[in-house]
Amino acid sequence: MTPEHLLVPYQCIELPPGPWLVFAPHADDETFGMGGALIKAAAQGIDTHVVVMTDGALGGDAASLVDVRQSEVRQACQQLGVRSLQCWDQPDRGLGSDPAQTELLTERIAARVAELNAATVFFPGVLELHPDHRSTAMLVWRGMQKLQDRPWRGVLPQLWSYEISVQSPVNRLIDITDVRAQKEQVMAVYVSQNSQNNYPELILALNKARTFSLPPQVSHAEAFYVYSAAQVAMPLRRAAEQALAIYWGHEN
Repeated sequence: MTPEHLLVPYQCIELPPGPWLVFAPHADDETFGMGGALIKAAAQGIDTHVVVMTDGALGGDAASLVDVRQSEVRQACQQLGVRSLQCWDQPDRGLGSDPAQTELLTERIAARVAELNAATVFFPGVLELHPDHRSTAMLVWRGMQKLQDRPWRGVLPQLWSYEISVQSPVNRLIDITDVRAQKEQVMAVYVSQNSQNNYPELILALNKARTFSLPPQVSHAEAFYVYSAAQVAMPLRRAAEQALAIYWGHEN
């Protein structure tokens, strides 16, 4: 059976190269999922960019909820040091449900990656529970495949998945101990969402759980999975199955 040190990193890594482009299903996912990494990136002079895929219209009770959530994400991204923010306003819980719109979105994703000359692209982990999270993963994956199939001037971006609400396969950990308090402050911006559940507490618990394999001085970490160029050429389901297969080693 595969030993644990092959399933989870035992040390944290430095940040990947920029510019970064983060695809968030909803306003707040960029902060809950990888706010610590974004804060650290800004401090190191790495340009970061965020695209919020949906309007988040079904995510709360506030009047004019879409406007409220867009105001919150603008404030959050300012605190995170994000260089640019786009809100694409796709229907909440309807992302990827229309084949024609899906094709347009994958083209738009590929165009945004190319426009920014992104070196690292982030999307939600494959085991996320919310359907928009998984749809975002699929759309970004297809957008990256479009780029991979085209004549490409330069190196294709690295493709990283990030955790938002649950643990997914992981092969990279980023230490956010020194920015945990800042991340907590940014999470507090999302009043419309935090009124629905104790999300900051849950997210910090997930970040705490990711220190299981790390030295005691690391109090919180954010987790990621880096996909190889060979995996990006596969369907996302197959790449995810490959990422999970290591748990069973060579068993049939």
